[in-house]
Amino acid sequence: MTLPHQIDHPHDINHKRLTRNLHELLQELRVTQTGVQILTGFLLTLPFSTRFADLTSTQRHVYLAILTGSVIATGLIVAPVAFHRMLFQRGQRPWIVKNANRAALAGLLSLALTTSGVVWLVFDLVTDPLTAHVAGSLSLLFFVTLWAAVPLVGHRGAPSNRSHDH
Repeated sequence: MTLPHQIDHPHDINHKRLTRNLHELLQELRVTQTGVQILTGFLLTLPFSTRFADLTSTQRHVYLAILTGSVIATGLIVAPVAFHRMLFQRGQRPWIVKNANRAALAGLLSLALTTSGVVWLVFDLVTDPLTAHVAGSLSLLFFVTLWAAVPLVGHRGAPSNRSHDH
């Protein structure tokens, strides 16, 4: 027999779902955060290498764009941690989950663009501009396919369960 105080109230169920969603999101971001921080750190050191002086004007502009993208990706991917740290005891869990998810998605987009830019730059340095454009474009297509198209297409055939959505 279930006692009245043992019944989960809708508010409690929603709170548990939000807590689970937030913890899952933060766990996912721990993995991504390390990679994007390493990429940003590496990009920050490039101007101090001897070969950096050999870059063309276009390559330098692309480098600055990918460095900026990497810093933006780092900020967006770390933002959910800051949201949680600043607001977790203020009853703002719905806002945290909603906006942390948005920041994570924007961070992944920025990471895809940045990584594709890095691929373009490396191929441009090692091969030729046409090969660089093809490699950069294919890498971006790869990320869009794997990170967006596959989940969206796969989600269409799956039964809907809103309680598990972020």
